[in-house]
Formats: sequence, structure tokens, C-alpha cells
Amino acid sequence: MTKSALQIARAAYRPKVPVALQGAVKAADGKNTQSVADQADIEKLFPYTYGMPLVTFEKDNNPKAVAAMNVGVILSGGQAPGGHNVIAGLFDGIKAVNRASRLYGFILGPAGLIEHTYRELTADIIDEYRNTGGFDMIGSGRTKLETTEQFDKGLEILKQLDIKALVIIGGDDSNTNACVLAEYYKAIGAGVQVIGCPKTIDGDLKNEQIETSFGFDTACKVYSEVIGNIERDCNSARKYWHFIKLMGRSASHIALECALQTQPNISIISEEVEAKNLSLDDIITDIATVVAKRADAGNNFGTILIPEGLIEFIPAIKRLITELNDYLAKHDAEFKAIGQSEQRAHIISKLTKENSDIYASLPEGVARQLTLDRDPHGNVQVSLIETEKLLSEMVARKLAQWKKEGTFKGKFSALHHFFGYEGRCAAPSNYDADYCYSLGYTASCLIASGKTGYMSSVRNTTAPADHWIAGGIPVTMMMNMEKRHGEMKPVIRKALVELDGAPFKAFAAKREEWALTTSYVYPGPIQYFGPTEVCDEPTKTLQLERL
Repeated sequence: MTKSALQIARAAYRPKVPVALQGAVKAADGKNTQSVADQADIEKLFPYTYGMPLVTFEKDNNPKAVAAMNVGVILSGGQAPGGHNVIAGLFDGIKAVNRASRLYGFILGPAGLIEHTYRELTADIIDEYRNTGGFDMIGSGRTKLETTEQFDKGLEILKQLDIKALVIIGGDDSNTNACVLAEYYKAIGAGVQVIGCPKTIDGDLKNEQIETSFGFDTACKVYSEVIGNIERDCNSARKYWHFIKLMGRSASHIALECALQTQPNISIISEEVEAKNLSLDDIITDIATVVAKRADAGNNFGTILIPEGLIEFIPAIKRLITELNDYLAKHDAEFKAIGQSEQRAHIISKLTKENSDIYASLPEGVARQLTLDRDPHGNVQVSLIETEKLLSEMVARKLAQWKKEGTFKGKFSALHHFFGYEGRCAAPSNYDADYCYSLGYTASCLIASGKTGYMSSVRNTTAPADHWIAGGIPVTMMMNMEKRHGEMKPVIRKALVELDGAPFKAFAAKREEWALTTSYVYPGPIQYFGPTEVCDEPTKTLQLERL
């Protein structure tokens, strides 16, 4: 296989790890935990894994021999930079405990466990993928582990391979499923531990113990590089408004982080839209006002960052989508049997009046996108909704109206971008390479300590890596009850942008200045070699949160 010069150089990189992981470790149990909400309901659903203590790892000066252990690993959900280093850390960790330990990767996500497709991950395979992007070592998939039939089918291959522990690397839904699996295997005495690792570039899987989900750092740096390039072009040509949609369907962490890194003219934060009960017209008016003010100063150009999930945070449209989700969950076959030309009228006739009126007012293309096939969790696939084009079209309409009224005298031309897949498989930044390796190694320590139903946790990551704190958090601690597919289900609560948090406050303090001036910052590409302050810097979000 031909390799680039960067691939060859990155293969030699040795991730930095916490002092506690540099040798034999022992687990120190902390206080017992409870779920973030709905404690009685969560405890009832997870009697075997609820209320377990927090775990921190320390150096063990009197290590005891540990038996070899066979471990399985699954990459679940969308890709995120650093996944291969999680696997490398896990591999090195189980080998450090006992050289006879073996690691098996299930192919193409949870489906590999159910379908018994796997490969043993040996040292030569692992070494090919250290510090590389993507999930191509074993592939990923979005199959949900949720039925006892699936659990039992998976247990067959786990028993056949004598696997004592399974590590599931995924986001909030994948780790929720991991916890359900851990509970089931413990309840039936299967003898299989289940450990999770926090992955998602969206940044919405975090709390006091999980500072950030892996891949967020790298993805935001990739997007910020390209946003900076567009800003430079924008400021050079001075004739276009760039509407840039960024990944993040359930939270605006990516948009906020990229705004802090690049200082665009406008960055919409979905959580603020919801908190202020803004309508779609409110958003359009706010954008058009900035466009008009910049035009008055002779600046007929600018950049706008838009979170992927914005449309779901507009309260009126959110209510519409909720009803659509419930209706389609129950009547999907009936709806699909209707001709496409008749589907719009059918939906209008089935919704409550408020939602029916809103649905009828939407452009036909957007309305159709709201009724496309749902994702595996029953939600609208918001990445398919061209929000950036919807906004620019409506802004153009409003400005045309203002021009007729004589209140807008400038020019408005829009270009559109959606940055998503470009950031998911990038070579991990030094931060993600280090963080992911430590997460995987910590997972091996949780397994060696006999833990199940835990998520690997590495904290204090704004400090040098040797000061990081490795441990584990019970997954049930992060759970609450939410409606999914029309039913209440236990899920990990998503971490949204906190409007009273330091990152948003830092952004809010500057956005009016950025709107009217051209204060662009050009971060440039990720740097892998060079001064620490250039190569190892964590996200602006994390730095502000840890001040």
C-alpha cells in the first residue's frame, strides 16, 4: 500500500499518556452515582448496573499477575478522528496486562457481532493504523443492539472466541445500547463485561467526567481551516455571502467552536434560537439586517455558520417535526403507499391545525425532506435538509422586499457549503491521538478491574498529558428518559450548548463586533510537528470551560 509522507511520519508518533497509565494500575472507587434524571425509572430498568461508583486509576506499586483476556471491539455509528488510536490503546493495554491476551474486531459495527463477522487484530494490523484517521481497520455501522435475540446471537460468538469483555466505541445512542447490553449480560450471568468509549464529532457526549467526545477537536480544526480559507477568499473577492452548514444535528458545539476559531460575521446557535423562541422569520430578519448594515459600509460580503440541526430548534418547526415523527412511526407503511404527488396533502390533512399550517407554508422541497426516511433512531435526517439554501433564499427574498421599499441599497449574492464528511476521517490532531489512545488504554484497565456498564473517562485534558486523570463513569449516571419512536426510552442525555457557559459567553461578547467588521481569523491546517502551543492546543471550547 502506497503511503504519503505524512502517513509515514505519523506512524512513528508515540501518544502521550497520563502518569497513572505508565505501568501497572489499580482502580480506586469513588462515590456511588445516580442518573441525571428519572432516577427511579432508570434504576428499575438497570438494577444490576445502576448506582455504581466512579472509578479513578492510580499507579500500582504491588501489581499481581492477571490472567490473559480475550476482548472484542466494535466501532459504532459515524466515523470520528482517533478511533484507530482507541483500538491501539486498548490493544496495548490488554497486552501490558498479559502478553497472551487477544483482541478481536467485529466487522462493520454491531452487525458484525450479530452476524459473527470478525478479524483478530494482531500487532502488525494495529501498527498499520496507529495515528490514522477513519474507521477502516474494521469498519463501522449503525445497527442498533436492542433486542434479546441480538444479545443472545452476539453471546454465541463471544463464547466461541472466549471473549470476556466487549468495548463499544460510539456516541450517546451506541453507549446507551452498550449499557443495555451490559445489564442484560450481567443479569443472565453471561460472564461478559461491556465498556463504552465516548465518540462523536458533534461534541454532545460530555459531562463533568467526560470532558469531550473524541474527534471533536480534529473535526473542528479541519472545518475551521476551510472556513478560514473561505473567509480569506470572501475578503478577497468581496462580492459573496457564504452560507456554511456544519455538522451537529442535536447541538451547536461545532458551530460555536468554529466561530471562536474563525470569527465569522454570523454564527447561529440553535440552543439560543430555541431559548428565545425565535421564528424562522426572526432568524431571516436578523441575517438580513447584518447584510444590510455591512452593505451600508460598502461590504457586500460575509460568512455565516449554520448548525446542521437548526431547523429542529426553531420551536414551531420542532413541534411540527415531533408530530411528524410520531405520525410516521405509526403510519410509515400507509404513508409510503401513497403516491409522492399526494403525500404533501396527506400529511397536511393528518396534522393538528398549527402544525398543518406551518407544514403547508414551507417550500415544497423542504416539506418533502421532512418526510424522508427516518434515521435508525426514528428522527428526521436533518443533514438532508438544505437549511443553508433555505436561509439564503429567504434572506434574498427579504432583501428584495427592502430594496423595493428603499431601505436596502446593497447587493446580495450567496454561495453554499456543507462541511460534514470532510472532518470525520481526518488524521487525528495530537490532542485526539493522545486522548483516544488514553481512552482505549483506560478501557483495558476497566476490563482488568472487572468493571462493566462503564464508559472510559480521561479528564484534565487542558493540562499536559502526564497530568491527565484516567478512570471510568457508570453509563447509567448519564441517563434520563426520552421519547423515541413514540415510546419513553432510557438514553444518555445529550449535552447542549449552555447559554450561561463560558464558551457561549465569550462568543456572545464579540459577535456584534464580528458582524459589522471583517475580523476573520485564518487557523490554517492542523499542525502535527512543531511547538507545543501550535500542535497540542485543545479546542477553544475546552479551554474556556476549564478556566
